[in-house]
Amino acid sequence: MAPQKRLLSIAFICIAGIAGLAAAFIWRHPNPTVELSTGTYLSPSRALPDFSLIDQRGQTFGSANLRGHWTMMFFGYTNCPDFCPTTMTTLALLEKRLRAAAAPVRPQVIFMSVDAKRDTPDQLAKYVPYFDPEFIGITAADQPQIEAVAAKLGVAVLITPQADGTYTVDHSASIFVLNPDGKLTAILTGPFTVDALAADFQHIVAARS
Repeated sequence: MAPQKRLLSIAFICIAGIAGLAAAFIWRHPNPTVELSTGTYLSPSRALPDFSLIDQRGQTFGSANLRGHWTMMFFGYTNCPDFCPTTMTTLALLEKRLRAAAAPVRPQVIFMSVDAKRDTPDQLAKYVPYFDPEFIGITAADQPQIEAVAAKLGVAVLITPQADGTYTVDHSASIFVLNPDGKLTAILTGPFTVDALAADFQHIVAARS
């Protein structure tokens, strides 16, 4: 896919998926209680349907693993040339800053693959810790499982075969923030910087207090 066409495709996926999900909440709740610089705060938070995937250690990872922690979840794939490593690097810098500041609350960061065929647990075990040893990578045994979970969050996944037999995977570049009840509480759409993410995360956490 030509770079310009691919960027337009990614933009369409991001706008269509995230705008539709966020708009539904804003229509029902026209006065969000928290203003974010990088996205939309959802009030009330949205409960997610149960799911069951596999983490980079080959262990089951499901809805229960989201409870008891603040979570930042990002969809991507390990062969992604641009958005994924850039966003993962920014999230790693955010975690580094929060650790250095001895922040009382830090999110667990989850990298959810949208490429089940290539992103095996072993592949995620090599990729995810490169950014931060505490980051969690999750995948599935097959692509339909991945896309079913993504669809629950309004994330579209577009696989495009290439002439050389490989394929590209276009997906949302948003970050999903879940509260300790495992409910979706914000959708961050960027542009992402460490300063903006740190400020927005602080606002989101404070709103729950």
